Amino acid sequence: MATHHVSEDVVVADHADDLARKLDADVIKNAAKADAAEHKMTIREAFQTHKKAIFWSMALSGALIMEGYDVVVIGSYYGHPAFLKRFGVEAPGTTNGYVIPAQWQSALSNGSSAGGILGLLINGWAADRYGPKIVMMTSIVALTGFIFIMVFANSLTMLVIGEVFCGIPWGVFQTLTTAYASEVCPIQLRGYLTAYVNLCWGVGILLSSGVVKATLPIASDWSWRLPFVLQWVWILPLATIVYFCPPSPWWLVRHGRLEEAENSVRRLTNQDIVGPDDARATVAMMVHTNELEKEASAGTTYIDCFRKTDRRRTEIVMMVFAMQLLSGQNLIGQGVQFLQTAGISTNTAFSLNMVLNSMFIIGTIFSWGLLALFGRRTLYTGGMASMCIVLFIIGGLAYIGTNSSIYAIGSLLIVLNFAYNATLGPICYTLIGEVSSTRLRQKSIVLSRIAYQIMNIICGIIVPRMLSPTAWNWGPKSGLFWGGSALLSTIYCYLRLPETKGRSYGELDLLFEHKVPAWRFKSTKADQFATHGVVRHDAEDPDSKEEIKHID
Repeated sequence: MATHHVSEDVVVADHADDLARKLDADVIKNAAKADAAEHKMTIREAFQTHKKAIFWSMALSGALIMEGYDVVVIGSYYGHPAFLKRFGVEAPGTTNGYVIPAQWQSALSNGSSAGGILGLLINGWAADRYGPKIVMMTSIVALTGFIFIMVFANSLTMLVIGEVFCGIPWGVFQTLTTAYASEVCPIQLRGYLTAYVNLCWGVGILLSSGVVKATLPIASDWSWRLPFVLQWVWILPLATIVYFCPPSPWWLVRHGRLEEAENSVRRLTNQDIVGPDDARATVAMMVHTNELEKEASAGTTYIDCFRKTDRRRTEIVMMVFAMQLLSGQNLIGQGVQFLQTAGISTNTAFSLNMVLNSMFIIGTIFSWGLLALFGRRTLYTGGMASMCIVLFIIGGLAYIGTNSSIYAIGSLLIVLNFAYNATLGPICYTLIGEVSSTRLRQKSIVLSRIAYQIMNIICGIIVPRMLSPTAWNWGPKSGLFWGGSALLSTIYCYLRLPETKGRSYGELDLLFEHKVPAWRFKSTKADQFATHGVVRHDAEDPDSKEEIKHID
């Protein structure tokens, strides 16, 4: 079928006529009505209308607090006296007299990542087949049992096995929470609630820091067992939330359960504002978008993520997640060791590390204000460029070696983490939820997270060597390496990262289908409801978007 290109600034569906024949006229009319209403809605109106969706999205995202919690728990045990005495080897001359061998540190740190990859792959298939709610509940039940391995481990081998098994449900949580947030909320709220996922990570990290510190005075093995025990606290509340939360209407539409989808829409919205006709129109918009994507790519397998227009979308979401680590953020995860190699005392290093961890929450909250002012492409690219500059400065200061430069490095590391959590960290979740197509969203997010986990494993191998005095001993000079990595990532963002703010999923489908360059996404008009023919009316303002009228 011939492509409907009206101008280089306007795109419409190539197969609009086919859709018009396949779908009922009322469905297309209602879909267009719902799409127009969603675009015209203000943030205040969106909040009033979708309070329930906001609640359920935020409640489900709380599952990621558990993952953020575990990340710091394991890392903090490498300097934990009771844990070192139980599992370490003697090392005379060290602070605690014992150390965990480097190979076991790598195994423990990467165990959950390996399990996470397995969980992600399972979830990409199971969530589409059985539904997100069933998969989420099954994962919670499984995690309840897997925590036993961690609590009652009597060897490092058992702990590694426990980390791998716990990583499987955590991998499920990573995908489902982001996908749910991107599907139950309107355009105006999508960015805030997907970005909220990053805040949940920060809450988990801060909680674990406090719990580990509080259990230090305990002389027995329960000093390191109790932080694992406390993970059971989340199970019952999380299971209750999953049981009662409305299913994703998009998933129901993809499985032809339209009446249930309408009921789900009504459960997610204020019924005093959204009536049955409005819910029906919203579902019609989902049906139209689903059919639009089926025309472009009928399959929903992992292989389909790399076919046709979805190849570009998959590449972008995978890079967006991988670039979180390519930005130099991994130095923050090794904050205490990084600061110590810079020459900062142990007590000061731990104090600064607490400030570092608080940036996950402070930065994410700050990002909500930035989301209202700037687009996703602007924030992500600008954040990457800012981190690039800070990293080069940190690397340069490492050659000075004065007390002032040492504390400047510590301060700049906090600035680096703030920049990350105000831009890259939260905006990443927004982008992967919006760039992926609705039919392949679960699998696209899975692949993006796998890219992150693989990069995380690589960084888990090279970063300790960069910082260790007995290995490469780069210390703060490693900022130059990661500054170069961030520079290359900034160039990629400019060339490949599109602007998705304010776009419906149907509009994004058209923009990708017509291979619109990333830097022209914002200025290009997309009309998913245009049929038969289109006419462009040039506006007097050359910067305005062109209008499209339908020809009967």
